[in-house]
Amino acid sequence: MRKLLKVMFGQIVVISVLLVCQMLLLALLIMKLSEYAVYINIIFNLLSLAVIVIIINRHSNPMYKLAWVIPILLFPVLGGVFYLFIMGQSRTKRFFSRIKNLESITTKNYPQSQEILREIDSRYPDRSSAVKYINKVCSLNAYRCREAKYFPCGEDKFRAILEELEKAERYIFVEYFIISRGYMWDSILNILKRKVKEGVDVRVMYDGMGSLAPLPLGYHKKLENYGIKCRVFSPFTPFLSALQNNRDHRKIIVIDGKTAFTGGINLADEYINLKEKHGHWKDMGIMIKGEAAFSFTIMFLQMWHSGGNEKFNMKDYEPVFLPEELSGENGYVMPYSDIPLDNYQTGEYIYLDIINRAKKYIYITTPYLILDNEMEVALINAAISGVDVKIICPAIPDHWYARAVAYSYYKELTESGIKIYEYTPGFMHGKTFASDGEAAVVGSINLDFRSLYLHFECAAYVVGSEVVKDVVEDFDATLKKSRLITLEDCNNIRPLNKLVNAILRVFAPLM
Repeated sequence: MRKLLKVMFGQIVVISVLLVCQMLLLALLIMKLSEYAVYINIIFNLLSLAVIVIIINRHSNPMYKLAWVIPILLFPVLGGVFYLFIMGQSRTKRFFSRIKNLESITTKNYPQSQEILREIDSRYPDRSSAVKYINKVCSLNAYRCREAKYFPCGEDKFRAILEELEKAERYIFVEYFIISRGYMWDSILNILKRKVKEGVDVRVMYDGMGSLAPLPLGYHKKLENYGIKCRVFSPFTPFLSALQNNRDHRKIIVIDGKTAFTGGINLADEYINLKEKHGHWKDMGIMIKGEAAFSFTIMFLQMWHSGGNEKFNMKDYEPVFLPEELSGENGYVMPYSDIPLDNYQTGEYIYLDIINRAKKYIYITTPYLILDNEMEVALINAAISGVDVKIICPAIPDHWYARAVAYSYYKELTESGIKIYEYTPGFMHGKTFASDGEAAVVGSINLDFRSLYLHFECAAYVVGSEVVKDVVEDFDATLKKSRLITLEDCNNIRPLNKLVNAILRVFAPLM
């Protein structure tokens, strides 16, 4: 009974019930008005028509537009009003304004080294445009890669995190989509509590929706009682809001501005396979040391201060390096972020640039294969032109509908020569790209609409580093544990399933 009551009155159930009630009240109000006044119904229909015109003329992906237009046409009274209610909120505009202002504050004193740009232009001319794009859009820089380590599994990254946290002297910044109580988080938390007592500035930020189920209500107050500064990004509430759709999907740990971690691995036991969830959990990450790590400090502080007007000085967080810490050189690395509130899809641009410039191969891992037209066409054209395109997806999905949408692409991609594999031991959660032995991306960015258009994301773009070789070697090893999807597999999908997959694909941008 106690467990039942805990579930019934848990924050997810309560918020969900309140949210549904709010939507029902809105729908009933509109329907009631339509029932008693024909002219009001006409006004709402004209409003929905105007909304469709607005959607068509917006600067956004055509598939995203289509996903909104169809429900508005099906439900003209409710659809148009709902769209305006969600998308016309001033709160979202104010938040975007703060983010852009913070970008200028945090990056204005850190210009890109022109010497490094010239070196990349000379050594890796095919990668130069992507580097310049990131610098222009994100105001973040490319650096010589002093030291970087690729982690082919969450267990390896976890061990490295514990080791590096012990070295912290000034600050530890933690920003994650999911934090879940268990062995992984408890081990990290024990170090954080100890570091606070040593005088280290420890801050933790987690997403209000991603950590809604794993953490109890008010968990941030518990961390604050330990002396850890904590903020919840966009706490999930029962009130309809456009910002609720834009989640902080990033995974960042940065220590003293000298060492940083990112990738797809959240702070939960399934990511280190201490808790079985969807079979064996395969995920990847990267550790960066040197000047480039400070870019993750910049990203973190931008998000940390996005909710208020607190004054801060970036110079207080600048790393201090010993000469030997800047002696190594192994290619180049460029951390970057992607925000959903501007007109630039940085994550997608970098992926497309890698695809379009590939000459030999493109190796991709992703938990979700939900492609927009640009990405699909680029992959197909690369394969037709003779590039070896391989993609590894999960054999055991975490969401049935995500796999259903992915299956809707399998046949056309396979027919073009793209080789799609499914990781048979379980769930592939890694987000990596590698191409031609020159470039790789390791980060939090999935191949789906939510990551590419709606979430706050981050990644590391690596050029000419040993990390690229490590990503490729891990990919080859993972292929041996994966099953190739054939045309016969695609043709054997039952007609009803094909229909469901096709319908879900239309609404994939809203999932």
